[in-house]
Amino acid sequence: MATNANWTIIFDDKSILKNYDEGSGIGGALGYKIDDDAFWNDAKFSNIWAIQYGTSVSSDEVEYRDTTPHTSYADANLGDINQFTNKWDAKHLIYLQETWDNDNYDENGNLITETESEKIARIGARPTSYTSS
Repeated sequence: MATNANWTIIFDDKSILKNYDEGSGIGGALGYKIDDDAFWNDAKFSNIWAIQYGTSVSSDEVEYRDTTPHTSYADANLGDINQFTNKWDAKHLIYLQETWDNDNYDENGNLITETESEKIARIGARPTSYTSS
């Protein structure tokens, strides 16, 4: 598999990892398991082991389960990469919202009692959308 990909999709784990930019986690990728069997069981994915999308070696982006040579994402005819990134974005939005919802303690671990408008002034508005760049 190619290295330094923007996105890594692991079919057996039903996981999508973002390896770059905001949302990629500290020191590496941030991945989410996507529990959507209908999505993962699509026939076009039946022979796919993993995808490393956005590498410098595009001919090595898609890895197959059998002896089919690795290929580029475009040549694999799997559809738009947004089918994966949109699922990651939806999971990441939930994470951002939960983080905002749970930010109720000061640096000493004391519960902060505040109104919603005070919380917004302290940490900003609760996220309502997220789109990977």
